[in-house]
Parts: sequence; structure tokens; C-alpha cells
Amino acid sequence: MKLTCTLGFLGFGNMGRAIANGLIENAAIAADRVAVFDVETDKQQQARNLGAKVYNSPEALASACDVLVLAVKPQTMNDALVQIKPGLAPSTLIVSIAAGISIAYIAERLGEATRVVRVMPNTPAMVNAGAAGIALGKNCTPEDEKIACAIFEGIGVVECVDESLIDAVTALSGSGPAYFFYVVECLIKAAQQHGLTEKQATTLAAQTLLGSGFLLRESGESAATLRERVTSKGGTTEAALRAFREKGLEEAIAAGVQAAVSRAKELGQ
Repeated sequence: MKLTCTLGFLGFGNMGRAIANGLIENAAIAADRVAVFDVETDKQQQARNLGAKVYNSPEALASACDVLVLAVKPQTMNDALVQIKPGLAPSTLIVSIAAGISIAYIAERLGEATRVVRVMPNTPAMVNAGAAGIALGKNCTPEDEKIACAIFEGIGVVECVDESLIDAVTALSGSGPAYFFYVVECLIKAAQQHGLTEKQATTLAAQTLLGSGFLLRESGESAATLRERVTSKGGTTEAALRAFREKGLEEAIAAGVQAAVSRAKELGQ
């Protein structure tokens, strides 16, 4: 779907910039249909470098947009909503990517009739390989859903979920890249202990992570099935997996996801 609306970004940090850049690069939107406000001059310049129009206030940005992406930190969301409210038209669709901030929180401050989409994207969007969970507010129309999906499908894959599941999406794919990077860090350190250089280990680990992800996505088979195919009875993989289980890896991962879900809920309070 080609976006013909004016798409605004309140905040142009890593995620806002990744979304805008991916959409422009993939010709999902024309650069002159992207509008930005950010308090930092370097981020304003980055927006101009993409061909986007930069506004001098949140209110001015809001008044110029058909769709406004709230890409500010959760801790500053209340102030941001106060600043954009005077410029919003009733027809403006609000898309929030702030972790922990509920649709009700936004509607309470902008008006109960406001159409709000809550999204949890992730940083691989920076290389057009993102994963986003999308929850629609009660006022959203089928066309709003199409627009929201088009924005995030332009930089990756999308799953539409009930808002009650967004904290789980945050803990899985939102924070998930850091989990995989941490596992890769651990693998690199372990491989170095057995003689590989850091560069060699990094190259092999990164490609293994990339290839495994592609295989899981493209094969249509479950992670468990693919794991079993690599695990020969009495072989090296079986020995490694046994050690992981003995050390409680599954329990550690479950605890980490629970901690992330809990923190997401705290951010929304």
C-alpha cells in the first residue's frame, strides 16, 4: 500500500528515523509527505537530509499531519500530548510506539473520540527487518488498520493483537533483539576461549543467527522441529542443549521475559 497521507513523527530518534527512512527507501511514501518535530538540531538535520519537512513546534507538526507517530519516550509522553493537542484535527490518526503507554492514557488526554493505534516495533526496523505488534483503539476504522499495517509492513512484519497482549509483544520482539545480541556475545566469548579470534567468532555467530532466523521464517516449520533436526543423538548439539537445560536456560529466559512484561506495565502507570 502506497501511503499518500502526510505522516508526522513527534520525535526523530533511532526508531522514528528507522521507520521514516525505511518507508522512503522502499518507496512506500514520498519524502515530502513526511513531517518531523524534534527538539535536537542534529535530528532535525537528519530529517531534512531524508527530504522530510521539519516543523518548529509539536503543535505545528500536529496541525500538518493526517497520521502522527508518537515516537517520544514514555516518561515524556504526558508533556508531548499536552503540546500536540491544540494542533490536532478530529480526523488525525495517532500512532504511538511508546512502551507501556496505553490507548486509554492517550485518549484521556487528547479526547475520547481520538483514533489511536498502539504499536510495539523493534530496532531491526533500521535495516528493514523489523517486527511490530499493532493494537487498534476502539474508534479505529478498517482504513486506519490498513494505514498502520502499511507503515510497519514497509519496514518488516506485523502482527495485529489485542492491546492486552502488547506488553507480551514488548517483552518478546520489542526487547528481543537485545536478548539475541546477548546470546551472540556469550557465544563469541565462549568461542574465543577455544581458540577462535573475536572477528572469526563474530562473523560465524552473526551469520548463524541470521541464517537460523531465515530458516525459521521460510521453512514454515516450528523452532522445535528445526532444533530436533540439528540435534543428532549422542552428538555435539545434544551435549550442548543438555548443558543448557542443566544450567536452567529455559527458566532464565522465562524470568527475563516476565521482568520485561512487568516493567512495561510499570511504565504505563
